[in-house]
Amino acid sequence: MARAYLGLGSNLGDRKKELDFALDSLKNHPDINLVQIADILETDPVGYLEQGKFLNTVVELETTLEPYALLSVLQQIEQDAGRVRTIRWGPRTLDIDILLYDNLTLQDPDLIIPHPRMREREFVLLPLLQIAPNLFVPPNSQTVKELYEQYRQSRCTDAAHD
Repeated sequence: MARAYLGLGSNLGDRKKELDFALDSLKNHPDINLVQIADILETDPVGYLEQGKFLNTVVELETTLEPYALLSVLQQIEQDAGRVRTIRWGPRTLDIDILLYDNLTLQDPDLIIPHPRMREREFVLLPLLQIAPNLFVPPNSQTVKELYEQYRQSRCTDAAHD
């Protein structure tokens, strides 16, 4: 079985209901075992700012699905939740991203693992810190705790220069 970490987010409709739908869909999938769920955070949008706040969480799971099969399942769950892709980083009923999949590094037009922006997103790092602080993140094998500390230091440095 592979161990994977997913980021979940919603900022349209009943955001909590959308996350619950995603969690139930993951729990009920025969090839997925949901191991841990981080607390849900309310966060400001990143990228496209003309939209409402998000609810975000991170989950840890075990799966027999290969990365592309897992991606297909996640995209189907998003579609079942009414996700429509119009604006990059825009409003969405449900967004599910593969953050990590075992120690795999993958650079493909359809799938990049580890998620390419996870180190820049507090709404990913903070929940991941809650459930897996000592998890090593490829390719440089820093722990989630170290990545979060780097993120916080960079935010303090950025604020000092504003």
